Amino acid sequence: MLPKTLCVIDDDREYTEFLVQYMQNQGVAVTRYLDSNEALASEGVFDHGFYVVDLKLPGIDGLDVVRLLRRRTDAGVIVVSGKVGDTVFDEALNAGADMYLCKPVRFEQILLAVKAVERRVVARVTAAEVWKLDTKAMLLNTPKKVTVRLSDTDLTLMRCFLEAEGATVSQATIFERLGKEQTSDSDNWLHATVYRLRRRLEQATNEAVPLQSKPRVGYVFRAKLAAV
Repeated sequence: MLPKTLCVIDDDREYTEFLVQYMQNQGVAVTRYLDSNEALASEGVFDHGFYVVDLKLPGIDGLDVVRLLRRRTDAGVIVVSGKVGDTVFDEALNAGADMYLCKPVRFEQILLAVKAVERRVVARVTAAEVWKLDTKAMLLNTPKKVTVRLSDTDLTLMRCFLEAEGATVSQATIFERLGKEQTSDSDNWLHATVYRLRRRLEQATNEAVPLQSKPRVGYVFRAKLAAV
């Protein structure tokens, strides 16, 4: 089992060029960043289905990148690095990586590792309890039984995701439901609105929130969501 999308963050230009080509030949859409600052500043960086991260990066340290990813996504994360040291393996996994591979490593080995981690991720998500939306009380109950009170705007957004049943909700649909005209300047407003909802849920629950953006398309809630 392979993820649909993969993000590679590694400053080895030649190595990653061939890795990207190899993974694309397996049917995976790959985005590559040679600098961690560039990656983390990119729109939708937390929305990829899987991550392959080096530790020795220009910009933010690779371990810190893994920690940030783990706070924002439940996607699989594999560290592939030539960094040496007695504690490197422990540090990578303690930061949140699912697996550590030491360079040099064959692309076939990376592929097998991605498949192995992806199977566990999918199984974990499938078995997870649902997020429950109480539309009358304007409450969202998380799988860990944390209750978050929603604003009118938050509730409208969550209703959109509930009705979409896991499909992407278009920007046009959200604007219509919120009663706001879609203009050339409104995309930033919508992005900020969704970001505030995501941050509110993260701060209240200390859980990874499965609310992800689809650049220039819309947003998707990648978890089971049910009405109560």
